[in-house]
Amino acid sequence: MRLLLDTHIWLWSKLEPKRLGRRVNNELSNVNNELWLSSVSVWEALVLMQKGRVQVENPFGWVKRAREQLREAPLTVEIVELGLALGLPHADPAPVLGGNGKGPQSDTSYSR
Repeated sequence: MRLLLDTHIWLWSKLEPKRLGRRVNNELSNVNNELWLSSVSVWEALVLMQKGRVQVENPFGWVKRAREQLREAPLTVEIVELGLALGLPHADPAPVLGGNGKGPQSDTSYSR
């Protein structure tokens, strides 16, 4: 199954895995699943790190290592159009465009 990870699921899986439920942990560790991460989630994580809401040493190095086992889900014009067609419930496009599984690459999403 292809899983597009929500930004927080990705961060928690690396920094606070106990915050994730058993089912999520099982799916993340299932070798039959393809784990995908949007560049929007990378951007969102780096913004959280810059604001001090997520603390790691060397944020760019941490992100590079933390996404090594993940496939990159590109942000395409089609995904942007899909996100706009869905109607954003708030001004932040990141949850719709990159982190909650609404893009065409995802069979399933894990979000908070």
